[in-house]
Amino acid sequence: MEGWISFYISKSNTIWNVCSNTSIHWTRWGTATCWLCTHPDHHRSICKWDTGMSSATETLCGQAFGARQYHMMGIYLQRSCIINVVTATILLPVFIFSGKIFRLLGEEEGIANTAGYISLWFIPMLYFFSLAFAIQKYLQTQLKNMIVGWVSAASFVLHVLLSWLFVSKLNWGIPGAMSAMSISSWLIVIGLLVYVFGGWCPDTWRGFTLAAFSDLIPVIKLSISSGLMLCLELWYTASLVLLAGYMKDATTQVSALSICLNITAWELMLFVGFLTSSSVRVSNELGRGDAKAAKFSVKVIFFTSVCIGVLFFIVCLALDRQIAKIFTNEQQVIKAVSSLSLLVAFSVLLNSFQAVLTGVAVGAGRQSMVAYINISCYYIIGVPIGVILGYVFHLEIKGIWIGMTIGVVMQVTVLGYITSTTNWDEQVRKASERLDRWLLRHSEESSNGNSIRERLKS
Repeated sequence: MEGWISFYISKSNTIWNVCSNTSIHWTRWGTATCWLCTHPDHHRSICKWDTGMSSATETLCGQAFGARQYHMMGIYLQRSCIINVVTATILLPVFIFSGKIFRLLGEEEGIANTAGYISLWFIPMLYFFSLAFAIQKYLQTQLKNMIVGWVSAASFVLHVLLSWLFVSKLNWGIPGAMSAMSISSWLIVIGLLVYVFGGWCPDTWRGFTLAAFSDLIPVIKLSISSGLMLCLELWYTASLVLLAGYMKDATTQVSALSICLNITAWELMLFVGFLTSSSVRVSNELGRGDAKAAKFSVKVIFFTSVCIGVLFFIVCLALDRQIAKIFTNEQQVIKAVSSLSLLVAFSVLLNSFQAVLTGVAVGAGRQSMVAYINISCYYIIGVPIGVILGYVFHLEIKGIWIGMTIGVVMQVTVLGYITSTTNWDEQVRKASERLDRWLLRHSEESSNGNSIRERLKS
């Protein structure tokens, strides 16, 4: 059940993002082009980074909930928000000076100016991501998924209405689209904060405390490794699109590759739900000290995810050319997508393995391990093989996709081996040590807060 609710939350967020892009089609083509050039890099990288950093909250809050250290969950949430907001502030100059950055990179003057203008509108979203994902993880680890789902759904409806009003009716163009996105997205943060502060989390939220500023370094390390873990996956697919852009008939190659990546990305949203579910279940059971339950949870979620993956694998093979027609009428692009249908179907199947295994690692606090595995499998194995097959053996995008698939197969194989040989009693011990090391008793929390106040006064 948790997996399906998490899928609903993931799908709501995905449709919300699609509507953000779709609303741009109501604007002038010139500004839309600049949007499409800048929005994916800014939006996806920041989104992935903040999602990854917030998985530290998922690990710590999940294990604390299992260990019944409820008061620590509110402190972990505050620490995560502090770290995320500071990180967003560090990234702020990139958005403020993005126009100059694009010009230094050799971009055309008109596109650079418009990109810089759009980036300024994106600043509210930068801080939205910093808070929203941390709060969502905090609630999901205590099995409060429904409130996240309902607030996301309400935000989606508001986003559609505001996009229609600002862009289509009032003709505000890019400012209208960005305003609609900012207003509807911050509704999520406000709604979740009202739920947390309004007394619906009495055990886990006991007010703000200066103790949240203590023990930040270990949380920063876990957050950085978490953010890097997910960003490496995003940059992996982005590098493949970049490679396709240098091939003959680049327009067709990039279009076909983008369609295939969109297909796998939409299907991946289902398995993001299983990633969250596996992470929450594993972290809860490790915090509770029940190694057998953690191992059993992994088996159940993995079996369920793979069964659904096989179903999607069959659907992709059966539809073949029909899927491409949803995105384009260009026969050359449809033919190119069709030639990749078997590889796309296999990638869809791999998603069902990859998501659960990554979620298990997050639940156990092994994000840095996954980051190292991603670097090795993706960039040392996958990308070079894709380049060789695509350019040397002239397989073009098929070669690039084969290289990507080999990288993912290697990642899944390594994660699968590590998970199958994991000593869960040892993981319980590590979780217990981590929680005990960072545990603040109520008296310690008060004294810690008082000592910080005294330092601030002095």
